[in-house]
Amino acid sequence: MKIYRDLEDFIPLDNAVVTIGTFDGVHVGHQKILSTLKECASHINGETVLLTFFPHPRMILHPEDDSLKLISDIEEKVELLAKAGIDHLIITPFTRDFSNQSPEEYIREVLVGKIGTKKIVIGYDHRFGKDRSGTFQDLLSHADIYGYAVEQIPEQDINDVAVSSTKIREALIKGDIKSANSYLGYPFQLTGKVVRGNQLGRNIGYPTANLQVREPQKLIPAYGIYAVEAAIIDPREITTGVYEHHEPKRVIKGMGYIGTRPTVDGVGRSIEIHLFDFDGDIYGEQLRVEFLHFIRHDQWFESMQEMIEQMAADERRVKELLGVSH
Repeated sequence: MKIYRDLEDFIPLDNAVVTIGTFDGVHVGHQKILSTLKECASHINGETVLLTFFPHPRMILHPEDDSLKLISDIEEKVELLAKAGIDHLIITPFTRDFSNQSPEEYIREVLVGKIGTKKIVIGYDHRFGKDRSGTFQDLLSHADIYGYAVEQIPEQDINDVAVSSTKIREALIKGDIKSANSYLGYPFQLTGKVVRGNQLGRNIGYPTANLQVREPQKLIPAYGIYAVEAAIIDPREITTGVYEHHEPKRVIKGMGYIGTRPTVDGVGRSIEIHLFDFDGDIYGEQLRVEFLHFIRHDQWFESMQEMIEQMAADERRVKELLGVSH
C-alpha cells in the first residue's frame, strides 16, 4: 500500500476507484465497503484509493467537545487498511478551510482534480463538503460533468452486518468485548510504550508490563480483567511512501488489567499486562495488545491477600479461555 500524508503528494491516477471517510476501527461495515471497492477496481483494471482525514474532523470542527474516543489510532488504522489490501491511502490533514469547500468544489478540486477519480464507492449515509451538505445525489448529478461513475452501498447491505462505530464504542465501554470484536471482525487493540510502574505486580508474583497508550483520544475499554494476546512491534512512522503489512514475529498470551487499583491506592488509571511464560526486559518497547475475553470488572478487596487469591482465580480462568496449560 502506498501512503500519502497530503493530497499534494498524490499524482492523479488514470483509473482511480475511490472511497472516502474516517474509517475509525475499520470494522465489518467498513470492510463491506472496501470489499466492494476492490471488486469495482478489478472490473475496470483500476487502482483502489481511500481518502481519510487526520485529525478526526470532529476534533477540528468541535474542539470544545472532547467526548469522541477513537476505536483505532492512526497507526492501527493504517495497518488495518494495509492488511485489507488497499492500493493507495491518502491521509489528508483536516482543517476548517478544507471543511468549508462546497460539495461541487470538493468533487471538482479533490475527487477529480487531485485524485483523478473514475469511480466512487460510498456508504448510503456518506456526507461531505461544507456543513456535511453533500450527498449521494450531489455525486450523482455531477458524474456526467466530470466523467466518473458512482456506486452506493445500499442501506440494507450495511444493516445486514448490523454494525456502527457507535455500537462498538458502547460495547467496549461496557466491557462487552465479545460483541465489540464481532462488530470489528478482529480483536480490539491497544498500542503503546511499556513504561516503568511501581513494581507492585512483581512483588506479589504477577509482574506486569505497564502500557502508556500513544493516542490520548483512544477509547479505553471498561475497567477490569481481560484475557489478552500481546506482541512487541516495531514503531513505524507513517510517512509518504510504501507501507507493507507485517504480522508480529511472536504473540504472547496473558492477562490484562485496566483500572485504578482501588485496593492498593486507587489513584490514576493503569493499563497492565501480565505475560505468561515471559520474563524479558521490554521497557521502552512498543506493545500491541489484543483483547479477547472480558473476565470481570475492577473491584476493591478488603486485603491484599484477598486480591491475590482473586488474581490467581482470574489467571486460571484466562489460561482456560486461551488454552494455556496451568
